[in-house]
Amino acid sequence: MDNYGNYDGVSGGLFAGIGIVGMIFYLAVIVLYIAGLWKMFEKAGKPGWAAIIPIYNMIIIAEIVGKPVWWGVVAALVPCVNIVFSIWLINLLMKSFGKEVPLWTILALFFGIVVFPILGFGDAKYIGPTAAEATGGNSFNNLKGDFDNLKDSFGDQNNPQNPTV
Repeated sequence: MDNYGNYDGVSGGLFAGIGIVGMIFYLAVIVLYIAGLWKMFEKAGKPGWAAIIPIYNMIIIAEIVGKPVWWGVVAALVPCVNIVFSIWLINLLMKSFGKEVPLWTILALFFGIVVFPILGFGDAKYIGPTAAEATGGNSFNNLKGDFDNLKDSFGDQNNPQNPTV
């Protein structure tokens, strides 16, 4: 009987070894992500242990950026809508740590495992909540000055300069 072509034991051991190495790598990535998020929470004055609890950490992120608690619940639990809410929360989180929004938001979305430890262990400072609710209302308040200049150039339409026309 010729058993020289039977490699089932070798391939099974090889795949088991690859699986174990993959699992160790995955656990290292998760630990790095949680450690970075933990330090970010502490910089924002929130408990670091909240980074470990899956739904609660999204609620804490919503609080850090100044959004209501239900934003964190929706970002953690509602299918399809959570994608939009999570991107928005990450965008506001990058603003809250003083980072340039388009670049750092995209980096955090695709490479969060690297970005969160950089913000947590690096010299990034928490500058406060950046959501409209936390900054005093409408997010369009910064346009008010532009409209005042526009009003000055056209004059006050409620009180015309020449009433005979």
